[in-house]
Amino acid sequence: MKKKLVAVAVAGVLGAPLAAHAQTANVTLYGRLNVDFELIKGRQPDGSNPTVTRLSSNSSRFGLRGTESLGGGLSAIFQIESSINGDTNSGNLGGRDTFVGFQGSWGTFKMGHFLMPLDDMHPIFGNVPTYTTSILSTASLWTQGTLSKADGGFDARLGNSLRYDSPSFNGLTFSGQVAMRDGSGATGANTGDHASELRHAYVFGANGIYNNGPIQAGIGYELNKDVRAPNLDDYDITITGAYNFGIVRVAAVYERLKYDTPSGDLKRDFWGISGTMPMGPGTWYAFYGHAADGKGSAADGTRVGQLAKGADSSSNQWELSYTYPFSKRTSVYAGYVKLDNDSNASYTFNINAYPIAVGGKPGGLVLGMIHLF
Repeated sequence: MKKKLVAVAVAGVLGAPLAAHAQTANVTLYGRLNVDFELIKGRQPDGSNPTVTRLSSNSSRFGLRGTESLGGGLSAIFQIESSINGDTNSGNLGGRDTFVGFQGSWGTFKMGHFLMPLDDMHPIFGNVPTYTTSILSTASLWTQGTLSKADGGFDARLGNSLRYDSPSFNGLTFSGQVAMRDGSGATGANTGDHASELRHAYVFGANGIYNNGPIQAGIGYELNKDVRAPNLDDYDITITGAYNFGIVRVAAVYERLKYDTPSGDLKRDFWGISGTMPMGPGTWYAFYGHAADGKGSAADGTRVGQLAKGADSSSNQWELSYTYPFSKRTSVYAGYVKLDNDSNASYTFNINAYPIAVGGKPGGLVLGMIHLF
């Protein structure tokens, strides 16, 4: 009944001629507010250790999604998802996953603005109790998550995207997506411009995920074709898996990054291990990740984002958190995260990045609250 009332209300806003159609649609309003208090220590390579306190909003959102049955098992689907910054008065209408498409027994097709299939690897090994966000995000080293697509990042939400998701075959699913670097409409680091459009730049991604009982496993691939510059291709391959033993869920991840540069290729390996353990009504989560030194045929000192070619360019991430649910909709969490960069690395937090010099070692304590609606 509530969903039907929402559909009628939306029809009223959009105009009476749409009312007859909207009343047959299944429309849902939804959202999330995730706000935390952070105490950051930004240990710099010069020996200084500036401390800051701040309030941050972490992937908070407000959305509208719906389906309309078209008959024969086919449905039209849509979603408009906007960011909400719970710590300030700003936001971005339609700035998160926003799309229109079709769904049936054959799978789902959509076009619009949304995350790539590689991002589906993150929940398998990441901090699911805190929704894989805040400075506790385990994508600070993985995929160079702080970078935009134009700068070489892979954990990005891309416009001008076409995506297909298969149905489940006994727990096995497949996804494929292409994001064109389109110069029409709004342009930017994650959408493209006319110059990249003329050189036919694009991003391609695919994954395969197995999810059955206590086992989860996935492999993801993403290619940036001429995105950063002409004749420079970058790719990311990630393999991850998890097994739930009941008393603890253990997960692992391995990633290979490769960038083309004018002096040769720049490569990096990353691996991590995590554990998720229920304790009473709450959940503990622990993570360790290691990004190795940059290697390849590129000249020493060549840098893409926080990754540099040569010795002392590795980094480690440690994390521990506890999440306590008051209800199915409301939770609180506390955690600590530390990034230990070698003298030639400059990785920082994926969400709510803290500025550091090369060789900095930022860390932070977090107290947060999540409410779903």
